Amino acid sequence: MASPGRLSRLPLWLSRWFGYRQTPRKISDLSNALWSFIGAFCGLSILAAVFGHTQYFIDHHVPEVVASFGASTVLLYGAIESPLAQPRALIGGHIISSVVGVCTSKVFSLIPSEQRLESLRWLAGALSTATSIVLMEITATTHPPAGATALLAAINADVYNMGWYLIPVILLSTMLMLVLAMIINNIQRRYPMFWFEPAIPPVAQSSPGLGAPEKRTSTLKAFVPDRFGSTYVEMGLYRKPPFLPVSSSHTMVDPSRLSTASSAKTARLTRRYSM
Repeated sequence: MASPGRLSRLPLWLSRWFGYRQTPRKISDLSNALWSFIGAFCGLSILAAVFGHTQYFIDHHVPEVVASFGASTVLLYGAIESPLAQPRALIGGHIISSVVGVCTSKVFSLIPSEQRLESLRWLAGALSTATSIVLMEITATTHPPAGATALLAAINADVYNMGWYLIPVILLSTMLMLVLAMIINNIQRRYPMFWFEPAIPPVAQSSPGLGAPEKRTSTLKAFVPDRFGSTYVEMGLYRKPPFLPVSSSHTMVDPSRLSTASSAKTARLTRRYSM
């Protein structure tokens, strides 16, 4: 989460725009899709307006939108809870990739033959992208669209001709996108989820059809009184969920619902959940 210790000391009307919430709430899928559309549309429109209609950038032949930011909008406005969409990954990933892409291009530009250089652009693009991935993993700033930033710096003529000027353009683009995300995504949603924690990519679970072992689990019905009233709560047999207020003073196992468990197993489970 976004540093609740510091942000909680700010006024609520201010801290909400930095991702702080006292009581986060869910919104409908339709509302979420609507805000994703608004964010992506506004984000790319702002980039096109700044770089396509400012004489300074026109004189430096800056593209209206660096293509990799089209992919960044998907994460930044459509998957705002992803670790890959957080500020650390967005800024760090694009900056690292732009530096690597420009450096790689400069090294390959030392080739004296223009024809030979053109024939090796594929190698420069592959090398810069692969190097960027490694550096993003080392620095915990993995942001998939940033790989395209490194690639474009090596193989795209417009981006390649910008040279070192690409780096401040990428930095400005990321900051514009981030500021807009902090506004659009905090009207009804919440962004960022954190600021400085490492951006660890989520790990997908393999399906049994691909060779993953099937998880054999049983469930135990426990009668757990809580502050909202007495409710039946599903609990797995193999571990005690840390979020359930289960104690020996209020836990009762219902043996009639354990059709497949033996009495000895029931006793063991009762002792386990009452610990």
